Amino acid sequence: MNQKFANDIQSGLSATQKSIPYIYFYNERGSWLFQQIMQLPEYYLTACEICILDTYKGKLLEYFQAKKKGFNLVDLGAGDASKTKILLQDYVEKGVPFTYTPVDLSTSILSALSESLDAAYPDLKHQAMNKEYWDAMEILKDNTPKSERKVVLFLGANIGNFTYEESVDFLTTLKSYLNPGDQVLIGFDLKKRPEIIYKAYLDSKGITAAFNLNLLHRINQELGGNFKPNYFRFYPYYNPQTGELRSHLVSQKDQTVTIDALNMEVKFEQWESIHTEISKKHTIKEIESLAAAAGFTIKEHFLDNKAYFVDTLLEI
Repeated sequence: MNQKFANDIQSGLSATQKSIPYIYFYNERGSWLFQQIMQLPEYYLTACEICILDTYKGKLLEYFQAKKKGFNLVDLGAGDASKTKILLQDYVEKGVPFTYTPVDLSTSILSALSESLDAAYPDLKHQAMNKEYWDAMEILKDNTPKSERKVVLFLGANIGNFTYEESVDFLTTLKSYLNPGDQVLIGFDLKKRPEIIYKAYLDSKGITAAFNLNLLHRINQELGGNFKPNYFRFYPYYNPQTGELRSHLVSQKDQTVTIDALNMEVKFEQWESIHTEISKKHTIKEIESLAAAAGFTIKEHFLDNKAYFVDTLLEI
């Protein structure tokens, strides 16, 4: 049994406002479902970031190579690296000296990624790391030559899962593993028309709902829960003032759930919710405030052609 998972579930479901930390979305099935979400037409974030990386791959390379002999492209939460491969393809073709380090918790996804990299780019130096972010960064901090720049990719608007304070903490912690001259390319979803945001989460195929409901399946499988996921309904709520989209699983009836491994009963009133995720939408001004608070310099903002999304390059 994963003790941290067990402790977090017990704490989250005992609270007045029940919640499950978003990090538990990404078991094997959850990671697979998220790959499906990224391919949905309503999920504009992927297409926007692909547009950015394809348009500015050359400009990014100028930054990555400036004043350094080579660089290590560290991809936090790499998944299948479908977007990162835009950069890999271009840089391999140009004979750029660099190393690629994908970091992910999914063993199967990393294995498939390594096989695909060997097949597509036989000359690419790459080393997958099946670890938590900070465990991976600790190893890289100790083993990366100072002459080689670390370029950390944190794509896909993952930082939107954090509150402002948590975002500052994340960036400050990340900075502690970096050296002067190291860089971070980080994706931010921008504020836009609320209906566009809603459609990205209330997709027509219901995959985002399945992604959220998979949390209940995971509790059943790993902790002996008896959740009936069909008794819950996925509901996202967007506040255009704060830019926060909050996802909930709403109980459709009065019910009691038991979780054997925790020796726990969880009572739900009809329409009571479990909060699962924050997905924060930013402004450029907010991004600049975050970077300054964490001690980074902004090199450049790279926006897609609709200005829906931005990849911001930071440097120590």
